[in-house]
Amino acid sequence: MSDAQAPVRAVLWDFGGVFTTSPFEAFARYEAEKGLPKDFLRQVNATNPDGNAWAAMERSEISVDEFDRRFRAESAAAGHEVPGRDVLDLLSGDVREEMVTALKIVADRYRTACITNNMRMGHGPAMAGDTAKASRISGILDLFEVVIESSKVGMRKPEPGIYQMACRALEVEPSEAVYLDDLGVNLKPAKAMGMRTIKVAGAGQALDELEAILGHGLR
Repeated sequence: MSDAQAPVRAVLWDFGGVFTTSPFEAFARYEAEKGLPKDFLRQVNATNPDGNAWAAMERSEISVDEFDRRFRAESAAAGHEVPGRDVLDLLSGDVREEMVTALKIVADRYRTACITNNMRMGHGPAMAGDTAKASRISGILDLFEVVIESSKVGMRKPEPGIYQMACRALEVEPSEAVYLDDLGVNLKPAKAMGMRTIKVAGAGQALDELEAILGHGLR
């Protein structure tokens, strides 16, 4: 951290791919099982990213049935028809316990918020497939001061307003915040606002970078 930067007062976190294993790992397994091209599902989701079925579902603009229909059509247009329901079943990952430990330490010293793009499906904000996992994730979310869900607020990352909403709720300036996300596209608006950002590729790497910014251990 340079002398020109404001002291850190808040740490903002994505949830899926940060506190849980990335759904992209499940996407890759599905693609291999079904004989689809590598990263095909991500390609479909990246086409028309603000208006496609994925974006509409994260803003709660369409039902699961409509998502299934629209994703089938979008994937077919890209060369391989995939049922949208199959994709939804891949979204809930496994908890990364070391990230939960770090959150507990951070929450004792800094303001905290979770900004998650999610859908009204499954159990709880992380769309868990069973009630036991939903209960575990609910306990993690209770550690945050603020939880902002795209499906509830009608905005989704990378729309700038959702980051601004988190900062207002925590009463901090973006320059006083660190933001962690596993997607570079979601980090760009946060960085443009003045936040320090960390792209999460794994728990160890993310905690190394966050410890360097904060100046103390998190494990």
